[in-house]
Amino acid sequence: MTQEPYLQRLTGELVDRMEKLPEVWLERHRRWLRANQNRDGGFSGREGPSDLYYTGFALRALAITQGLTQEIANRSAQYLQTRMVQSATLIDLFSFLVSSFFVQLGGGPDLLNQAQKDWPLRLGNLLEGFRSPDGGYAKEQQGKSGSTYHTFLALLLMQLCQQEVPQADRIVSFVLNRNREDGGFVEVDAMQRSGTNPTAAGVGTLQILGALTPEIKEKVIAFLMRSQSEFEGGFRANERIPSADLLSTFTSCWTLEQLGALRDLDESNIRSFCQAVESPHGGFRAGLWDQQIDVEYTFYGLGVIGLLAR
Repeated sequence: MTQEPYLQRLTGELVDRMEKLPEVWLERHRRWLRANQNRDGGFSGREGPSDLYYTGFALRALAITQGLTQEIANRSAQYLQTRMVQSATLIDLFSFLVSSFFVQLGGGPDLLNQAQKDWPLRLGNLLEGFRSPDGGYAKEQQGKSGSTYHTFLALLLMQLCQQEVPQADRIVSFVLNRNREDGGFVEVDAMQRSGTNPTAAGVGTLQILGALTPEIKEKVIAFLMRSQSEFEGGFRANERIPSADLLSTFTSCWTLEQLGALRDLDESNIRSFCQAVESPHGGFRAGLWDQQIDVEYTFYGLGVIGLLAR
């Protein structure tokens, strides 16, 4: 695996880029994020109670803008403690572990220290329950077919708990089998047309395992550049979807940055798209077609603006 954990590298890069942005702009988004923390310490999606998934994104957004205070971290810890013993999907496991990491980063308690001392080994064993016969990792335990995205999440979890990747060669083969003639990667094996988000996950997985070849890099760069919307400036989830969205824009920009190709694009068009979906009161919408802001897309919007900050 790569020496520096992928998630730490991503976070560190965004923190460095954010320091180049105006403080008044950053504070507007920090203020919006702080206002969305619930009384139980967690964060919600667009509706409903606190949710692990959105709590993770809110804490990450606050961290990259250097707005994650000890008070916020302590309150989030109270919510996370209520989720420690509940059954989980792979996304739940990832969200809990990432949230716990950022709680400690913000000066809150070490939630994992409250668990059994052999929790990294236990987590590694638990992850293998998500291993599918094709060599990848599925969304839920004992899944019959792996997911490109969930395989990427599994590797991120292994890095966070400092576990070796079991049968890494099978994972490489699994991901390469998801690479298509258009240059990108698909989420499930039956698909023929690649998507920007599974492509980012596929590239990330190969990066972690040291298996990203120059040929794949070249094909991925060409695919992602074709995925940019000519009219909106952002990136589309795939070439058949007419509208851009912030998730696809963030994953595409980060991947192109990692491949050394982001500067080959007209960054002003990407920035204009982000500004068009940014709320003047803080937060971001998913796309021009969207009417509501939320913490997940706020992380993506902040991330794209940060990546474009030189």
